[in-house]
Amino acid sequence: MSTTADVELGNGAHDGGGLGVDPMHQFEVQTYFPINIGGLDASFTNASLWMVLAAITVSFFTVFAIGRREMVPGRLQSIAELSYEFVANMVRENAGSAGQPYFPFIFTLFMFVLASNMLGMLPYSFTTTSHIIVTFALAAFVFIGVTLVGLAKHGLHFFSLFAPKGLPVALLPLIIVIEVISYLSRPISLSVRLFANMLAGHTMLKVFSGFVVGFIGAGGLFAGLAIIPMGAMVAFTGLEILVAFLQAYVFAILTCIYLNDALHLH
Repeated sequence: MSTTADVELGNGAHDGGGLGVDPMHQFEVQTYFPINIGGLDASFTNASLWMVLAAITVSFFTVFAIGRREMVPGRLQSIAELSYEFVANMVRENAGSAGQPYFPFIFTLFMFVLASNMLGMLPYSFTTTSHIIVTFALAAFVFIGVTLVGLAKHGLHFFSLFAPKGLPVALLPLIIVIEVISYLSRPISLSVRLFANMLAGHTMLKVFSGFVVGFIGAGGLFAGLAIIPMGAMVAFTGLEILVAFLQAYVFAILTCIYLNDALHLH
């Protein structure tokens, strides 16, 4: 992962004192246990490991935090209750009372994405949400689920979502095409937004870590100048933590908005 402690030698490293840092090396998927099922590669990789760790982290945190249910909550219980209320209010405000039955799914989705983003900030970790295949799988699951909810609730009337009321008949063919394209692009925009933000942020941190190592390796006056990229890394690390939370929030709130459209055909 792209952190201060995680600096890798790239292909540009050589004995003459120059140090190459490959900012994309941190995103390489490495196979731990090769598994082949009917010609399908289902190997257990570093991406698999960190997704499992994210799921375990969320499960352990929620179960352990509310295990005692004290009248005067401690820190962990307070954080768990705040997380619960935060997502519950998000669902209530953006999907209405009809969206409440889907709260467990949205809460799980929010906590998993948040845990994956935050675990990716640890040294030598792997950010699963920096891979488009992971974010697209999550977005596709949301898209298919929301569509099925809409069809189950409204039947064929669900397709009236693509033909807003009050439009002139002459404009209907054009508007329907635009609405269908917009609807089908939802999993793409939802997945690319999360993937691109995490990829760009961690790449930037790795580049700055390369500057720090390069200045220190040059020695002399340049070693003292390493404080400049080091300071930038500290600032950008704080910003990246904020982005990690915001991207989990955006992913969850857009899911609520899509669910609201399916439930109420707005």
